[in-house]
Amino acid sequence: MLVSKMMSLRSAVRRASTKPLRSFSAPHTVSPLRSVIARAPVSTPQRQSRAYSRATDPHLTSTRNTVVQLLSNIGSKREVQQYLSHFTSVSSQQFAVIKVGGAIITEHLQTLSSALAFLNHVGLYPIVVHGAGPQLNRMLEAAGVEPQFEDGIRVTDGKTLALARKLFLEENMKLVEELERMGVRARPLTAGVFSADYLDKPKYNLVGKINGVDKKPIESAIAAGCLPILTSMAETPDGQVLNVNADVAAGELARALQPLKIVYLAEKGGLFNGDTGEKISAINLDEEYDHLMTQWWVRHGTRLKIKEMKDLLSDLPRSSSVAIIHPADLQKELFTDSGAGTLIRRGNKIHVKTSLSEFEDLQALKDVLIRDREGLDARAVVDRYVEGLKEHEFKIYYDDPMEALAVVLPPPERLCRCPDGYFHYHQVGVMKDFPKLAWTVKEDDENLTWFFDKADGSLSRDGEVLFWSGVEEGEEVKQLVQEFTKNGRQMFGDINLESRLHRAHQAASLPKGFGASAASTEQKRAFSTSSNVLRANRAVRPAVAVKGTRAYSTTNPNPPLGEKNASNSSPAKVALIGARGYTGQALINLLNAHPNMDLRHVSSRELAGQKLKGYTKREIIYENLSPEDVRKMSANGEVDCWVMALPNGVCKPFVDAVDEGAAKGNVIIDLSADYRFDSSWTYGLPELVDRSKIARATRIANPGCYATAAQLGIAPLVPFLGGQPTSFGVSGYSGAGTKPSPKNDVNFLTNNLIPYSLTDHIHEREISSQLGASVAFIPHVAVWFQGISHSISIPLNKEMTSRDIRNIYQDRYAGEKLVKIVGEAPLVKDIAGRHGVDIGGFAVHSSGKRVVVCATIDNLLKGAATQCLQNMNLALGYSEYEGIPLE
Repeated sequence: MLVSKMMSLRSAVRRASTKPLRSFSAPHTVSPLRSVIARAPVSTPQRQSRAYSRATDPHLTSTRNTVVQLLSNIGSKREVQQYLSHFTSVSSQQFAVIKVGGAIITEHLQTLSSALAFLNHVGLYPIVVHGAGPQLNRMLEAAGVEPQFEDGIRVTDGKTLALARKLFLEENMKLVEELERMGVRARPLTAGVFSADYLDKPKYNLVGKINGVDKKPIESAIAAGCLPILTSMAETPDGQVLNVNADVAAGELARALQPLKIVYLAEKGGLFNGDTGEKISAINLDEEYDHLMTQWWVRHGTRLKIKEMKDLLSDLPRSSSVAIIHPADLQKELFTDSGAGTLIRRGNKIHVKTSLSEFEDLQALKDVLIRDREGLDARAVVDRYVEGLKEHEFKIYYDDPMEALAVVLPPPERLCRCPDGYFHYHQVGVMKDFPKLAWTVKEDDENLTWFFDKADGSLSRDGEVLFWSGVEEGEEVKQLVQEFTKNGRQMFGDINLESRLHRAHQAASLPKGFGASAASTEQKRAFSTSSNVLRANRAVRPAVAVKGTRAYSTTNPNPPLGEKNASNSSPAKVALIGARGYTGQALINLLNAHPNMDLRHVSSRELAGQKLKGYTKREIIYENLSPEDVRKMSANGEVDCWVMALPNGVCKPFVDAVDEGAAKGNVIIDLSADYRFDSSWTYGLPELVDRSKIARATRIANPGCYATAAQLGIAPLVPFLGGQPTSFGVSGYSGAGTKPSPKNDVNFLTNNLIPYSLTDHIHEREISSQLGASVAFIPHVAVWFQGISHSISIPLNKEMTSRDIRNIYQDRYAGEKLVKIVGEAPLVKDIAGRHGVDIGGFAVHSSGKRVVVCATIDNLLKGAATQCLQNMNLALGYSEYEGIPLE
């Protein structure tokens, strides 16, 4: 979440960002993109087939690559890739709702269609709802009907409605046909989405107030590879069609779909400041709303628009935002830090203090500084540090919940962050004063790769890493590198902190000659409009893979750009011990598709001597490896990563053999439960365990399948528990393994459900141990093959609504590629064969003090093999999701 220098403290936080600092200034050219899109072919057989898949369409794959390359005209490659990663982290219908005014269709149809085609060709599915107000006015005038309005709402009689319906269908098809001409599959949805009651029949006649949104037609369109194009018409329960304002329809659609973006396309391209005449780049509602409402120019339509946006965003997760832009700027708004129109978000207020006496609760400041610190004397160290602040001039920046905090100590300017690894110093006003920054981080810091991702450059030396941002001139970079090579972290001076706090990353204005007060570059902002990106602890995860950052080192000052962690660019030699089971085969399939995993040995006593099927990189014959064989292989360095896919209680001799071989760098991933409670092993659930800890580990215990889904289903509500959660879990029979038993006997399971291990199941202990809260677990096995369903009843310590809880889950798992938050209770048939976890339901008891959350997982994939590959990638230095098919 990286943003550039801000012009004021207010503007510093109005656009929380996960984007890199630098943005290319090359002009945006529409015509090349249009020509590419216009050439995209339309295949009639594909269009008629319900099994159509964009992923397998070579023409669209080629087009997508071309379009991504063209994005470099308006932003950096790193910006584009990170935006795409973020936008594809949610379900297709949760990407964006785009409201199109009638004038846009009339005056800017080709520009609009090109913009929508652009999004579609990079794999995104915006949901479009349009109006036709100006056209309707002209049509009514031509028909001799004078338009009537009450309180800005069109009074709609029968004749007006008939004309409106005809017009809406024509305008809808006009947009659909233009998209089709450009090679984009589009589906007109002119009825069946919005249900409504009369708004006020005596006053407005046939005007509706939306009371429901049916998502099924939208989901069906997207599943068929089509952009859904909606009209703002609704129906009553008895079938009466009602006219609905398009802005209102877009808002209700957003409330139902909870999208990342709500985009209003307008000819003016944004909101304008009445005093200066300039376009308003961003509005941070939590900080600016009250002030805006007092301005003389915030009246009539502008006042109504801002108020409506505030009401809308209050019903959406903080990760959602509203953008008001011209259609020609849609790409720039969505894929660059600087944006194009007016961005409206909720945000958090930011405070700046220059004296300790300004703090009402000084202990709160100390608690933030000590958060997640290690060592018995950490509190004493913080006490001494805070006491030492009295002798310095300083600025302290923090947000309302004090989840983010920065201390700047001049001169020379040095920035000491809150010790947690998720504080984004550039988002709380610091870069307003320091557009060019350099800072040092210990090379074993748990969030090192997050800094690689956000910095413009870096240099490693003697256990320290120098990072910089805002430094673009080659001579400046050279001078900075020379200074660090010569003086190390001493170039920043001594900040009088004990070594225990040196992990609180220090930053400084650049040394003399680096122009810390130089004019800023263009203001930047980004897609993630929630100040929740400032969340501490586990709420926001640093990306473990370094994406597109040029990492400088003393041995290779210019390594190539890439998607992998800079620590490894070579294939890893893998051995799989115990490959006969379903999980082993699932892992083999994943390794076969992984560009950097080189499977060398596969051990199975029953299959020894047979050829391994499903692996095409090399011919492999099953072996029956003994612990002694493993010891010798480990000593000879023949294997980089050992995967133990053995039953519980069996793998210890093999683990001991690897340890005895003592080859440096050997990684072991154990899929059994043998080491899940061993504190010397790292528990490998990346969505809940610090990824950098997994990345540094050599002994990783892969979580259980039931335990993974249950933990992800409960974790966001642990702070709100009012009692013991109870999970009713049902698994397909593949979870019982291949050894014959009643639990994997299909005949016995048919028309049956088998409860087993009803208390003290090992997963019950695992879930409770990892969450730090007692959880009851009741497992069952059913007749389907793979997939698990959890129904989890969770008592709450305070009254909450379903929306409150859903927002907590969406915020908690924002950006997690393998966790999907859905509205309805997820189904097993939808998760089987997929690599993530679906969480939904969120049914709250009438008391408001108990919620049922449902979670589904494929026990063979994210419950075992996929999660194993995540852990292998992290531990071996590859991108976490390398080789994992992402939706």
